[in-house]
Parts: sequence; C-alpha cells; structure tokens
Amino acid sequence: MQYRLLAARITVAALFSALTLVSSSTLAAEWGIGAGVASSQKPYKDMSRDTTPLPLLYFDNQYLHFFGTEAEIKLPGVTLSETQQLNMGLIGRYDGSGYDADDADILDGMAKRKGGFWGGAKAEWHNPWVTLYADWTHDLSGNSKGQRTRLGAERRWQWGDFSFTPRVVASWHDKKYVDYYYGVRADEARDGRSAYQGASALSAELGLLSVYRFNAHHSVMLDLQVTQLSSEVKESPLVDASREDRLFMGYMYRF
Repeated sequence: MQYRLLAARITVAALFSALTLVSSSTLAAEWGIGAGVASSQKPYKDMSRDTTPLPLLYFDNQYLHFFGTEAEIKLPGVTLSETQQLNMGLIGRYDGSGYDADDADILDGMAKRKGGFWGGAKAEWHNPWVTLYADWTHDLSGNSKGQRTRLGAERRWQWGDFSFTPRVVASWHDKKYVDYYYGVRADEARDGRSAYQGASALSAELGLLSVYRFNAHHSVMLDLQVTQLSSEVKESPLVDASREDRLFMGYMYRF
C-alpha cells in the first residue's frame, strides 16, 4: 500500500510539474480534438462484443504528450547519432480490463473486476529502420495490484497522404494481474466454474495503425489489434478463446 501511494504521489507531482511547463509553452504545442469508436472482443465465455464511442484529445509539446487514454511526461532524451535518438518518459494510462457479473453467464456470481489507472516509465529507441520501445507500469488504482512489462517494435511507412504503422508487442503480466482478471476465488466456484489461481503470463500482440490525412487539419485513423493469449489465461474456466481483438476508428481535427 505504501509503495502504491508513493508511486501515485510521484506520478501526480511529475504531472503537475509538466503541466506548469506546458502553460508556458502553449504556442509550441500541437492540439487536436476528435471522436472515435472502439470495438473489442474479450476472451470470456459467451461475452458479447463491446462497442464504445470515445472522445479524442491530442496534445504534444516538448514536455508532454497526450492521446486517447495515455499521457507521457517527457524526460530529457539522448542523441546517439544524427539518425538515432533515445527518448524516455513517465507514462500514465487507463486500462479498461475487467467485467461485471452480468456481462456473461459464466461470470454470474463473480465479484466485479475493475479497470484502473496505471503508471510507470517508458523508453524508445528511434533509428532509421525501426522504433523499439519498452515500458513498465503498475496498477496505481490498486484494483489488481498488478504489474505489466511491454517490449515492442514498429515501423511507419508513408505513401502520399496515407501512413501505415505495423507493430509487434510482447506483454508480460504478473501473477496478481492474471489472477485478478482470470482467476476464480474459492467462494466464486460453482458447477462448471472451478476455482482457479492465475500465474504470470506472456502474450503476443500484432497491430496495424493506418492514417489518412485529408489536409493539415483533418485526418481519419483505423487501428487493428489481435492478441494471442498465454496458456495461463486460456486455462482459466472463464475463458473459451485463444485470442482477443480490438478495433478503433476515429476522426481527428488538428488546430
């Protein structure tokens, strides 16, 4: 508990400092607003596809980056060469994992599992061939009390007004995360849903972001993502799928 409170205070203090800097450099910032729709299929048995409209806010300057559900406080980077740069930052993101007991029959009688706010650190290596990145985050909301580490690679191609950015990501979730979202407690077990204790898990993600810019102000985007689940997740009595997917479509106006 003391660790989570300390991490939360550090994140809030750093964000406040960054926002102070933002206020003095607004003219150098890029702004954007828009709207989108996210559609995701979680792997729980007989759970319906979830489709949700989302407002979009984009902000970027030398101190802070914000888009969608993720914010980054930029730390001083390191120039490795004329074409290579190492960037680092503190990140916060909202995680929409979880469920209500009435989301599917298999979850009837289960306690609600909540999403939450996660915070941590990120590093990116930009070079002419591919962008490599790694981040570590912790559940600051204290719901799952879990940790996550992500290692990813992506590359952006530009053809006229179109851009395409494929990515591949490996994500490690600790035991607390897997047990919270996919475990079954002893008092939740019933016929057809045995008690289950989750273990740490490694999943693989493939994604593709495509963007079409009509002009300097208007753009539309489509992001597709498929995640191959680990055996530790697939063995849960709550799960009947080997993967989950997410689709996001949105429109952005940049000022």
